[in-house]
Amino acid sequence: MKNDWGNVAGVLKKDAVVVIPTDTIYGLVCSAYSKKAVERVYKIKGRDEGKACIVLVNSFENLKKFGVQLGEEGQKFLRNFWPGKLSVILPIEDKKILKDLKYLHRGLGTIAFRMIPKRNKNLFNLIQTVGPLLAPSANPQGMPHAKKRSEAKKYFGTSVDCYICVGTRDAKPSTLVEYKNNKFNVLRQGGVKITF
Repeated sequence: MKNDWGNVAGVLKKDAVVVIPTDTIYGLVCSAYSKKAVERVYKIKGRDEGKACIVLVNSFENLKKFGVQLGEEGQKFLRNFWPGKLSVILPIEDKKILKDLKYLHRGLGTIAFRMIPKRNKNLFNLIQTVGPLLAPSANPQGMPHAKKRSEAKKYFGTSVDCYICVGTRDAKPSTLVEYKNNKFNVLRQGGVKITF
């Protein structure tokens, strides 16, 4: 499949796993709502079963579907940096959703989210069509992330349903922040500089 974002939207609705460029690096991506596809990502990547993955969203409305409840201060803080290269680990407050989404949070009770900006048109529209996307880096666990199509194909071959590649992609990782007890703590400095 060539770089056809419309076709990717179609296959992602059918439990597919794809390699696409995210806002930072290439990701091994599937619908966050598909338990079957999420388990495929873990198998293909060889990811530790107890490690959660990043979920890409394109609005604050998306967060509500994951049982995330942000107070006024929390939203204010995030609106300073989102959309952008900031990944935030947020607690799932709703008990039913916590149970239903165990395949996503892997028993941790939290999920890391990053909000994609409208200027990243293809990825933003993909989320608009398919919904939030699970998007760990495109590499087997413990290996360097794939910077181009040939590296991704060498890693995954036909175990991935399709590849969309746009040349070499090797940006800084996102900054990682945890929201806990109504406070934000920086766990990793990356594409966005944050100081408290």
